Amino acid sequence: FTHEAVREWETQLAPLLSETLRKHRRGRIGCSWYVDETFIKVKGRLAYLYRAIDRDGNLVDVLLSEKRDKAAAKAFFRSARTVTGCVPARVTSDGHDAYPGAITAELGAEVRHRTNRYLNNHLEQDHRGIKQRIRPMTGFKSITSATRFCRVHDEVRHFLRARSYRNEVVSLAQRRLLYTARTRVLLTSLAAA
Repeated sequence: FTHEAVREWETQLAPLLSETLRKHRRGRIGCSWYVDETFIKVKGRLAYLYRAIDRDGNLVDVLLSEKRDKAAAKAFFRSARTVTGCVPARVTSDGHDAYPGAITAELGAEVRHRTNRYLNNHLEQDHRGIKQRIRPMTGFKSITSATRFCRVHDEVRHFLRARSYRNEVVSLAQRRLLYTARTRVLLTSLAAA
């Protein structure tokens, strides 16, 4: 098969897979969100990837935007609220100016907003997963393909990850069992598509 065949499969199957995994996450997200944005290159220009995880490291949502402004932040929080089906008790961010207004507008005034760059360190480390995957690909040619890839990559990566709490030991045998069971779930959802 060719690179074009893989690209066509990705175009057809990635949205189905990401929507299936997004439905699986609904109602399973914690009440404390950590939000940050990172940049990726699309056609040689910067695009901003908004990402959020909860306290346990579970993915909340992902949104790729060409701009880093209040409208993009509002769209991200609207999407996150729709996907998770809940409103967090607090949101921690790095202090970007657009976040306070977007949080109040989309999540409500009762949501506590903390700005501390050190509290966001585990989200900063979580960015490495997508950055390490994109770097060998040398960027994207269109914003639609970048959006599709970033969403499905994060969804699959977080679905296959062995969930453990901080300082909890998960044996290699348990990780293998979880990984193979979750891989079977992914393959059956792809076969159904």
